[in-house]
Amino acid sequence: MTTQLAQEQGTKPVVGLALGSGSARGWAHIGIIQALEEIGVEPQVVAGTSIGALVGGAYVTGSLDAFADWVETLTVKDVFGLLDISFSGGMVKGEKLFGFFREHHANPDIETLDKKLVTVATDMQSGREVWITEGKMLDAARASCALPGLFSPVKRQGRWMLDGGLVNPVPVSAARAMGADVVIAVNLNAQLVGAHMARDSRAQADQAGGSDEERSIWNKMMDYFSSSDGEDPGFFDVVASSINIMQDRITRSRMAGDPPEVTLVPMLEDFALMDFHRAKEAIEEGRALVKRYEADILAWVGSPLADRV
Repeated sequence: MTTQLAQEQGTKPVVGLALGSGSARGWAHIGIIQALEEIGVEPQVVAGTSIGALVGGAYVTGSLDAFADWVETLTVKDVFGLLDISFSGGMVKGEKLFGFFREHHANPDIETLDKKLVTVATDMQSGREVWITEGKMLDAARASCALPGLFSPVKRQGRWMLDGGLVNPVPVSAARAMGADVVIAVNLNAQLVGAHMARDSRAQADQAGGSDEERSIWNKMMDYFSSSDGEDPGFFDVVASSINIMQDRITRSRMAGDPPEVTLVPMLEDFALMDFHRAKEAIEEGRALVKRYEADILAWVGSPLADRV
């Protein structure tokens, strides 16, 4: 049903969210969803890529607020403590991180949920876009979160899955295919400046406690992830910048062909790829963004709060 037809019939359009990839900037998705619900907009369809798949999964399973409370407590050391360094297919296996999620957050089958969820992954062999709409929520999110060079690919139904950002960084098309009349897209790739790990993270890491052995391992990890201080870019600079450039170009192309009704762009240009410890800043920006665009959003979806009066 189109928005115009919905208005003519006196019904509300189905609202869909297209939550894009963007690593640590993706915590802004949390604030956006929370602020949408506060103005009476309740998305029924969620399409997520990479970090958008994880946050979208937390939302449709009813655990977003608890998830938000947890990520706001993360420190630099906490973030690295959840990473199982392997250098096999990627620097991080992801099993430790998603194992933690399974222990502390709901993980139902997607097909049993009241809201629709689709996560986007990339078939490593064929390069095809894969939409996951069934199975355990966290498994679907993990398949979408296999950023090349960072997270190892994951096998699903006999096929190796890579990050969905390689083919569809802001999955507007997936949200429409799942029945959304109005799509609110969150583009995290529009203002990419610092692709490296922020240098203040290194300072925080150096101040962390622990044994001499722990500090030695920690410093080695930080040396690997941190940017080069010389004239030449470091390894992580090159990987992160390359991925960001690619996703930005793909996002521009895909959204030009299938534009959403509303596009939200969080102002997080100083966020580095691994700044997951800055969740509070990102969440606050997401909430502020919805406030700035509240009139535009309600123009498309109607005014749910007014209907309750």
